[in-house]
Amino acid sequence: MTPTNITLNQKSRELLIEWPDGESHTMTCEYLRVHSPSAEVRGHGPGQEKLQVGKEEVNITAIEPVGHYAVKLVFDDNHDSGLYDWNLLYDLGKHQAHYWQAYLAKLAEQGYQRQAPEQVGE
Repeated sequence: MTPTNITLNQKSRELLIEWPDGESHTMTCEYLRVHSPSAEVRGHGPGQEKLQVGKEEVNITAIEPVGHYAVKLVFDDNHDSGLYDWNLLYDLGKHQAHYWQAYLAKLAEQGYQRQAPEQVGE
């Protein structure tokens, strides 16, 4: 399913994606950055994931289309290697509260204290 609209609000650091089924998802840049599909974040296999920390203030500087199936999000921390296909973006939006809570739990396990107030799935 291809989005009908993608809107970046750099001031609030949020990406709004609207879908043809009527759903819309607003996701923070931090959330999208820490869930990047890149090998840098996900590793090259199970158990090789790298927990992303210190991304509270990250912003998206560009959204580049990749064919008719994905976008490349360019972040201001120079991360730009993940391709976010439509299925991934829909999944990240649909299950945002669950994925965000799992991320916060991993941060807590590592003893990392976020520097910004919670913005997702509160």
